[in-house]
Amino acid sequence: MRRFDAKSIEPDGALSSSADEQAVEAQLVERAKSDPIAFSELYERYVDRIYTYVYYRTGDPRDAEDLTARVFYRALAHMSEFNQTGAPFVAWLYRIAHNLVANWHRDKTRHPEVPLEAWQPPPMQEGAPHAQAVRSETQTNLLEAIRSLPWERQQLLILKFVDGLSNLEIGAILGRSEGAIKSLYHRTLLSLREELEKRGIFEWE
Repeated sequence: MRRFDAKSIEPDGALSSSADEQAVEAQLVERAKSDPIAFSELYERYVDRIYTYVYYRTGDPRDAEDLTARVFYRALAHMSEFNQTGAPFVAWLYRIAHNLVANWHRDKTRHPEVPLEAWQPPPMQEGAPHAQAVRSETQTNLLEAIRSLPWERQQLLILKFVDGLSNLEIGAILGRSEGAIKSLYHRTLLSLREELEKRGIFEWE
């Protein structure tokens, strides 16, 4: 298992890919059902993305590494069960990770929270220390507001803005329809807005 630097994590963007890339991946997934070398290629392709997902839900690099390894071990053990007519392979990995993290929190009897130190805003130009300080404070207040939301809504925001997933992809992970995710996203933004207004961070007309 490779070592990870949580501070170097960057959002990966959407999972959408070209038809050619999807075809290549489909062939790789089929090979991986009987070829460990092909599975290792899938591992290299998605391990950082899955680790990022797990880390943002545990806040602990060591636990994130352990759970990420378990995600791929479970995927390898159940490759024959994966059906390519359903969700994409990476969404299947996310679903496994989602279930393992849920079990981890139940076992640990912990309240999950977004790790603040992992959310690093883009660097600002030198010579603007006051602006940097204001932005850093705003970032911290925003993340604390996110932490105050129910766990499912925290997950939705991270999947949307950190992992860059679409409503359809998030639905495949959380076991909900695309329409249900769209509705939950709207309600989540309203709740976040109310929380930010209560904290005096932002005001909407």
